[in-house]
Amino acid sequence: MRTRTKTLFVAGAAILALGAIAVIAGPTVYRDYLAPVPAETPLLMADEGTLSGDGSQLDATALTGSWSIAEGSEAGYRVNEVLNGTDVTVTGRTSEVEGTLVLDGLTLTDAEFIVDVASISTDSPQRDSYFRDSAVRVSEHPTATFSLTEPLTAAVAPTSGETVELQVVGELTLAGATRQVAFTAQARTDGLTAQLAGQIPITFSDFGVTAPDLGFVSVEDSGFVEFALVAQKD
Repeated sequence: MRTRTKTLFVAGAAILALGAIAVIAGPTVYRDYLAPVPAETPLLMADEGTLSGDGSQLDATALTGSWSIAEGSEAGYRVNEVLNGTDVTVTGRTSEVEGTLVLDGLTLTDAEFIVDVASISTDSPQRDSYFRDSAVRVSEHPTATFSLTEPLTAAVAPTSGETVELQVVGELTLAGATRQVAFTAQARTDGLTAQLAGQIPITFSDFGVTAPDLGFVSVEDSGFVEFALVAQKD
């Protein structure tokens, strides 16, 4: 039996087992009590003390230069699996993220993030195998990338540790297909370290990714690419 056929068989068996549990327990009971808790939506909360921000006004010229994605960053996806009409949220995550940002004063002129798709994992190895081998075909397209296409300029210099919202436009490449995306991101910095977080809404079929559908259990065609990044000034 060929490897791809084995993968599809194992993934299908896992989905069937998941559906059996949902049938026995009831889909709502499964969602509320048995399914793993999904990862939190990436947001920059006020109580996250990872920056040394003191509320002082930052020097715009000091922000100029290249910033590199650092340890503590993660990216992944959020989708809804539908079990007999009940939504169950699934999140996958990886810390294998790299990239750079370039600032010219208060203008973000360039940004690129690269995610190792093969390392994204959920609570289910069988689901992950299907995602890697059949959905996004990591043997052909091992990474996903985001590239900024429109520079962003802040009206005033932020204060140290202040969270600001950015309207971002760029190109997302997933499973070998590139599409323009627009989304809202959060950012904050103390001048040496920066944090960025957000969700990129996507429709999987736009990227040639077919969501599985076995009748009693299916995956919605829309979802989010999510990121919570840490960057250090070079």
